[in-house]
Amino acid sequence: MRIIRAADRTVTEIVREVAACVRSSGTVIFPTETVYGIGCAPEDARAIDAVFTAKGRSADKPLALHVADVRAAVPYVDALTECARRAMGTLWPGPVALIVARTPQRYERAACGLDTISLRCPDDDLCMAILRETGPLAATSANRSGLSAYDGSSEDAAALPEATLAVLAGPTKLRRESTIVDCTGETPVIVREGVVPAERILQALGTP
Repeated sequence: MRIIRAADRTVTEIVREVAACVRSSGTVIFPTETVYGIGCAPEDARAIDAVFTAKGRSADKPLALHVADVRAAVPYVDALTECARRAMGTLWPGPVALIVARTPQRYERAACGLDTISLRCPDDDLCMAILRETGPLAATSANRSGLSAYDGSSEDAAALPEATLAVLAGPTKLRRESTIVDCTGETPVIVREGVVPAERILQALGTP
C-alpha cells in the first residue's frame, strides 16, 4: 500500500494521485469529517470486490456512495421522497448518510443487489476536493470488520485495511461514525445513531 501524507503534498497533487488510482481500478483510503473511508469507483466490479476483501466485509452489507453534491447523486437515485429532499437540503454536507431508492441497473454490485442506496456527502475540504475530481466513490469505513473505525489519531498504517493508496491527513474532525437515516418513506427512520443525535435529525426534518 502506498501512503501519501497530506502534510507533504499540495491538495492538487493529492487529488491527482487519488484520481489516477481510482481510474486504474485501484482502492483508496481517504479522510472524511467522521472517520476514514476505503473506497473505489462506484461501478468497477474488480475494485468493489477488493474493498470487500480488504475489509473482510460481509457480501450482504452494501457500500455507501460518497458524493460531492446532490447533482452527483442524481444518476444513482430512482426517486426522492420529500423526506430525502429536506434531508439533503438541511443536513448536507455533513455526517449523515441517507438511504433512498436506487436506480435499477446502477450501483448494483456495491449495493449488494438491494433496491436502495446509501448516500453520503462529507463535510471535509480534502474529501470534497477528491470527490469533485474522481466523481462519486463507493466506500465504507477504513477498518477491518469487527475493529474500530480509523479516525487518523494514529499514523500506524498497520491499523488500516489493505488498499492501493492511502491518504493520511491526521485526525478527523469528529472521530465518530456518521448517522444513517432511511428516507425511502415520508417519515425518516434512524438506522444508526452516530455523531448526529436522532433528536437533531428529526428536528431538522420537521418530524415530531
